[in-house]
Amino acid sequence: MAEGTGAGPRATIRVADERDVTALARLRRTWSEERAGAPVEDPGFEAAFAQWWRVEMLRRTFWLAEVGSERSGLTAVGSLNVVEIVHMPRPGARGGRIGHVGNAFVLASFADRGVPGALLAAAIDHARSRRYRRLLLAPTPGSSAFYRRAGFAPAGESLLALDPTAAPSA
Repeated sequence: MAEGTGAGPRATIRVADERDVTALARLRRTWSEERAGAPVEDPGFEAAFAQWWRVEMLRRTFWLAEVGSERSGLTAVGSLNVVEIVHMPRPGARGGRIGHVGNAFVLASFADRGVPGALLAAAIDHARSRRYRRLLLAPTPGSSAFYRRAGFAPAGESLLALDPTAAPSA
């Protein structure tokens, strides 16, 4: 478990599991509503998210950032996931693995408390341990500088890539 830094309550970063589906869905709804600038009416969203989770959990690793304690209660303040892509081997070359970082979101009140960096560091450590050849992501215009500071570099027209073995250790 990694911890975010900065002023205010420290966030704990951990791999999410089936107990976290409701918290992850809540964060995803908040992300959508922030972008829409208003509540998004979709009474079936949580069920659809849970169904998606059951399919995707086999190839994605999710991290959850939480504040609070077991005693007082934990509140999810951010999440990020990585899809593992296993390349098909070909004659003369074995397949390798890459990861695609996606769906990163941190509540605005925690964005400057080290939570985004702590979530990304967990994903990079995971990529190293799984021996990914690289991590890819498609940043938003507002997040591109953050990922570049973390060592990601342009990779084609819309992707950034990082060799996790060459990235500075967290």
